Amino acid sequence: MIADIEKYIEIQNNIDQILKDSPFKISYIIEKTGIKKPTFFKKMKEKRFTSEELLSIAKVMEPVYRNETHEEILESLKRAEEDIENGRTVSFREFLAEKRKKLIQSNNDKSRNN
Repeated sequence: MIADIEKYIEIQNNIDQILKDSPFKISYIIEKTGIKKPTFFKKMKEKRFTSEELLSIAKVMEPVYRNETHEEILESLKRAEEDIENGRTVSFREFLAEKRKKLIQSNNDKSRNN
């Protein structure tokens, strides 16, 4: 538990650099989190985001920007090996078909919203 709290403190203390180094524009993160722009920049400067706000920021950044620990990576690999052993896999063609379907759906959703 101490390591988790120390990691939280490290994130809180370095959030400005984490955001600057991320592949996302800060304006995108602000938009997705719903935190008002002046409030966001003040909190970033003072390093005073609440735990809920940090979680909201992390959820926006999660798909691309994830700092997994060594143990998390090993656990993920172990689950993948178990999936393969138990036949919980899909062919590459099935994978592509599913991704195409999601892409088309996403494009259709964007068209409806514009």
